[in-house]
Amino acid sequence: MISMFLSSIFFSLLCIFPTKLTTPITTLRPILINNYFFNKSNITANNNTNPYPVTFAYLISATKGDVPKLKRLLYALYHPGNYYLIHLESGAPEREHRALKEFVGKEAVFGQVGNVWIVGKSNLVTYRGPTMLSTTLHGMAILLRLCNNWDWFINLSASDYPLVSQDDLIHAFSELPRDLNFIQHSSHLGWKLNKRGKPIIIDPGLYRPNKSEIWWAIKQRALPTAFKLYTGSAWTILSRSFAEYCIVGWDNLPRTLLLYYTNFVSSPEGYFQTVVCNNQDYKNTTVNHDLHYITWDTPPKQHPRSLGLKDFRKMVLSNRPFARKFKKNDPVLNKIDRDLLKRRRGEFSYGGWCSGRRKMHGSCASLQGDKYGVLRRGPGSRRLKTLLSRLLFSKNFKKQQCR
Repeated sequence: MISMFLSSIFFSLLCIFPTKLTTPITTLRPILINNYFFNKSNITANNNTNPYPVTFAYLISATKGDVPKLKRLLYALYHPGNYYLIHLESGAPEREHRALKEFVGKEAVFGQVGNVWIVGKSNLVTYRGPTMLSTTLHGMAILLRLCNNWDWFINLSASDYPLVSQDDLIHAFSELPRDLNFIQHSSHLGWKLNKRGKPIIIDPGLYRPNKSEIWWAIKQRALPTAFKLYTGSAWTILSRSFAEYCIVGWDNLPRTLLLYYTNFVSSPEGYFQTVVCNNQDYKNTTVNHDLHYITWDTPPKQHPRSLGLKDFRKMVLSNRPFARKFKKNDPVLNKIDRDLLKRRRGEFSYGGWCSGRRKMHGSCASLQGDKYGVLRRGPGSRRLKTLLSRLLFSKNFKKQQCR
C-alpha cells in the first residue's frame, strides 16, 4: 500500500514538473554521411576566418539515375569557400547511394577541405508533392546547423549546370546587400488559381515508405483570405536571414503556410514566394528573378525543354549564372566546360584556389594551400554583374516586389 502511494506521488510530480532531456539539444546532430573526420588539417564548416567575401550553401537534389549527372555537376560547381549538401532520394537503388558515397569519400579535395556532405537518412520525394518542399527545408536546416558563416542558400537539381565559375559568382555577389532574396514571384496566379489553389492533394510519401503518385481529393477548397497567394519558380537564392526565418519562424507564418502547402500541388513553386511576400520584414528584400536560364515549349508543358548546343549562345547572352535542364552528357555541357568554366574532364572548374596536374596549364585538380582565398574572376563575373545591375538598379525594381 505504501509503495503504491509513493508511486502515485512520483508520477504526479512528473505531471507537475517538466522533465529535462537527458541529452542537451545542442549536442544533437543531423544524420550525415561524412567523408572526413574533423581534425586540424580540415578547413571546417564553422571556420570563422573564411577568406572569401561571400559564401554560398548549396543543396543539390537528385533522384534515381542521377548519380552520373550529380558527379559532373559537383565538379563544375565545387569551390573550397562554399558548402555542399547532397540529397539522393531514398527511392534510388542502394547501389546508387553506395556509388555516391564512394565518389565523395575518395575525392581528396573534399576530404581536405571538409565542405561536402551527403544526407544520410534521405527522404522519399514525390513529384509535385510537398515532400519536395520538406526536403528543401530539411537541407536548409542542416546547412544552418552545420555552417555558421554562409550568406546565401541555393537549391539546385542534378539537371542544373553553372554558366559561370564559382570565383565569378562570389565576386559578382560580393558587392550586394546580404539580405537580398532572389525569388521569382507573382500574385497573378492565372490558371493556377483553379489548378493549384483550389484542389486538395495528399502526398503518400509523407506516411508511406514506397513511392506513389499524389492523390486528388474530390472536393476543392476556397482560396485563403488570411494571406495572399504568390507563385513563381522553385529555384531560389535565399539570404541566410530569410532561411533562418523559414526554419525558426519567430512568428507563426512559416508554419501556418507549411501546413497549408502540404495539400497544394507543386508547393515548391509557391511556398517561399508566399512566405516572403506576406512578411513585412522581408517583402522588400526580394529580387524578382531566379537567375536561371530556362526555356519552355509553346504552349508550355509540365517540364521545361532540355537544352542543347543550339541554346548555347542564348544562355551566354542571358548573363544568368545557372541553366536547366540538361540531359546526361549532352554535348552542350562539354562546350560550357570548355568555353565558360575552363574545366577539364574529371577536374574542377578553374579558379584561383587550385593547381593543375603536372605540365597541364589551366588545369584544376587539387587545392593549392597558399592560394586558398584567391579569386580569379573572368568574363562570367562581368556578365553576371551586368544582369544584377539591370535587376537592382532598374526604375521598376520596387514595382516588381511582392505586389
